[in-house]
Amino acid sequence: MLMLGPIGFAAPWVLTALIALPVLWVILRALPPAPRQVAFPGVALLRGLLDRVPVARRTPWWLLLLRLAAVAAMILAFAGPSWKPAAPGNQTGPLLVVLDAGWSAAPDWPARVTRAEAALTDAAAQGRPAALLLADGHPAPGALPFAPADTLLAGLRAAQPVSWSTGLPEDPGATLAAVPEGQLSTLWISDGLDHPNRAAWLAALADLGPVSVVPPARALRSLSLHAGDTPSLTLSATDESAPAIMAIGPDPQGVERELARLTPGDAATADGISTRPTAIDLPPELRNRITRFQVEGEAHAGAVVLADDRVKRRKVGLVGEADRQAEGQQLLSQLHYLRRALTPTTDLVEGGLGDVLNTAPDVIVLADQVDLAEAGDLAGWVDDGGLLIRFAGPRMAAFEDLQDEPLIPVALRQGGRDIGGALSWGDPRGIAPFAADGVFAGLTPPEDVAIRAQLMAQPAPELAERTLAALSDNTPLVTRARMGQGQVVLFHVTANAEWSNLPISGLFVDMLNRLVQTARVSMAEEQADDRDQPFWTPETVLDGFGRASPAEGLAPVAAADLTLGPGPDRPAGIYVAGERQVALNAGGPLVLAQWPGATVEAAGTATGRDLRGPLLALAALLLALDALGSAVIARGGRVAAAMVLAVMILPAPQAQAQAQTQPQVQAQDVNPELARAANEVALAYVVTGDDRVDNASREGLRGLSMVLAQRTSVEPGQPVAIDLDQDDLSVLTFLYWPITDTQASPSPQAYVRLNHFLRSGGMILFDTRDGDVTGVGGPDMSQALQALAAPLEVPPLSPVPDDHVLTRSFYLLADFPGRWQGNPVWLEAPPAGAQAAEGVPFRQLNDGVSPVVIGGNSWAEAWAVDENGYPTFPIGGGWEGEMQREMAFRFGVNLIMYVLTGNYKSDQVHVPALLDRMRTEEMLGP
Repeated sequence: MLMLGPIGFAAPWVLTALIALPVLWVILRALPPAPRQVAFPGVALLRGLLDRVPVARRTPWWLLLLRLAAVAAMILAFAGPSWKPAAPGNQTGPLLVVLDAGWSAAPDWPARVTRAEAALTDAAAQGRPAALLLADGHPAPGALPFAPADTLLAGLRAAQPVSWSTGLPEDPGATLAAVPEGQLSTLWISDGLDHPNRAAWLAALADLGPVSVVPPARALRSLSLHAGDTPSLTLSATDESAPAIMAIGPDPQGVERELARLTPGDAATADGISTRPTAIDLPPELRNRITRFQVEGEAHAGAVVLADDRVKRRKVGLVGEADRQAEGQQLLSQLHYLRRALTPTTDLVEGGLGDVLNTAPDVIVLADQVDLAEAGDLAGWVDDGGLLIRFAGPRMAAFEDLQDEPLIPVALRQGGRDIGGALSWGDPRGIAPFAADGVFAGLTPPEDVAIRAQLMAQPAPELAERTLAALSDNTPLVTRARMGQGQVVLFHVTANAEWSNLPISGLFVDMLNRLVQTARVSMAEEQADDRDQPFWTPETVLDGFGRASPAEGLAPVAAADLTLGPGPDRPAGIYVAGERQVALNAGGPLVLAQWPGATVEAAGTATGRDLRGPLLALAALLLALDALGSAVIARGGRVAAAMVLAVMILPAPQAQAQAQTQPQVQAQDVNPELARAANEVALAYVVTGDDRVDNASREGLRGLSMVLAQRTSVEPGQPVAIDLDQDDLSVLTFLYWPITDTQASPSPQAYVRLNHFLRSGGMILFDTRDGDVTGVGGPDMSQALQALAAPLEVPPLSPVPDDHVLTRSFYLLADFPGRWQGNPVWLEAPPAGAQAAEGVPFRQLNDGVSPVVIGGNSWAEAWAVDENGYPTFPIGGGWEGEMQREMAFRFGVNLIMYVLTGNYKSDQVHVPALLDRMRTEEMLGP
């Protein structure tokens, strides 16, 4: 690399082309500009005369200077200049690049890879051997091999951050055993955090040579979950900012979106790390739908907390006798013990059975209740997926028709079992250990828990498989049976201390919480889990950028290993075992790293900024000025005003340089999907700000694109979302614009782009989506459409005539239904007073294509399909609804063919009439 002051050139040999600039000046100076042709009859008198001293008119010096400056700018750009590049090392020894690859490295991963690639490229140019150590927690297979630096670039570019913390090999000496001779130079691209074994590695590397540390370029934020009676979140950050925390989950339509936002609390700062507690203060119905919490603006696994059973809060209904008023009598009530056990982790509703059913609970607990009047309604609730937990008691034991009592998991004997009865025990019984694959797996029954009485079950073949817990003599203590989509659980003892001391133990609370967590778990889900061994099976895993995907090729994880947190063989994600699920989350407390003895670059230092972009932009600007200058010379002062206007419109070089110094802002202003839309003829839709409408637009255009690819030669790509205030519309052909009564009007610049889009051949399909209520022209959507379209250059409109080309561009159609039908569709009207001769259509602008089509049939919802190709929204009923959906797809195909082919289809339909008119015009003459 050649250094000229603060500027370095990666290909300095290209600068030798600057020697040709003087020669180019002489050549351009000698060439005259293009001659002008002037119509003057008197020139014929001068034919044959010769100029004895011919003098060529020379190109103006300022125009030559523009051209040479443009060529010089391109030569400099091709030489690979960069501002203040990283100083090339003069070492001849080996190079080691240590790249932290945990989740904390994901926020600026591309910049990290670029820095490592530059270091390896320089080492390859100097012929130095190099090695790449990815600190991703995987154990080292042996000594780290050193090889030519350019052979490591492919592996570096393929590397990705992982969803667990950065980890280094355990033994630095064994890993560095194969270091070649010479002083080792180490470039450590750090994530800024302290990790196990990092200090030992730093000391070992410092003994072998200089260590340079590249700190992270941006602040790091982590989100962690604190489970307990009241689960909460903790936001940890290396700065003082407090972004919102998004609660994400499916809405009532099943679409994954943001459901709520949580605001972090006050910060507590220690050792450079600020922590903010965040309460999960949400209604139970909303809280139970949440699948993940994520820090706004962060895209890494540490900023994501997956929701599991610890976050969900069930609604539990308690039905039983009211507590007795006397304070000493309250301990005799079964509801008192149930209330104390369930209040910290659930939302309780108490009352009669009918009142409790009206609240739509997840779980209902009956304390010694039999012969209920609402038994039929209760059975229907259980069949729909409810969890019914019943407790025995004196009333149930004395009930004469106990064998006919509905909603009992097993057949019971009347009278129960008690000391002094026919089946009296010598001593109270303890609880047998729980099954390793059952609901109570992992719980340990205390030795001091004793059962003095119980309700006995009749022997039956299915009794063993329905027993969740048993006494030491194998008699059932807790039984369960599936009924429809729900389940019924029976404790064969009371919920108070009358028959046992179980309700006053901590085991009672744990058993109830385990049962409540199984609410709304279907039999299919239960049977799908691996319950043959005490392992947790991964279901959904995260990558280092926090993106979720199904777990494939991962082995089950032992329960003991799961407590260690995410790692190489257990990535962050959701793990299931039996009827329970638990989340392994990557985020946690942050500890800043210290680097004694190493050279640490200043955070955010811009090194190696590429100058090729600004130089090429400057060359393009100079060539544009050259073209304008040539036009001035060729046509005189008539284009001077145009040149001045163009110079005022074109961005100044200073503005371009400023844009290059702030690449992140420029990247945010450009929609990267627009280039793909131009290449793939992708259909586009306007983002309204309403998530439900925008999702319907995306799914609708996806469905229409699939139909076009199946039935026509048009193969559109995935739909593109358009922000009218930011995106350029010049590469688009078709734009779907759903109307809502809450969307804001675009900016004036957006309307300028929209009008240019309409004038240059584009079409906008305005969909008011109110065809089911009022049709186009309704009081709400009509006013919203008028307000949005007022600044647009919309031509006069009329309903689509029966013989319009839109009715026959691909299919023959008589109506244009969507999710709704029977409403008029409007497009550009023919010119006032014009008549079409013999069926020949009117010749309009844009190749005969109407710039706007307006209707209210909600076409996107009719076209909408999910990722598997199944319809998202219902239409009508039965066969008629599917026929309406098919006609909606045919209208969409006709519309796109109409947009893409223009008056070609119209000409084909009216070929005979067009030929007759051409013959008539030839006979009449001009």
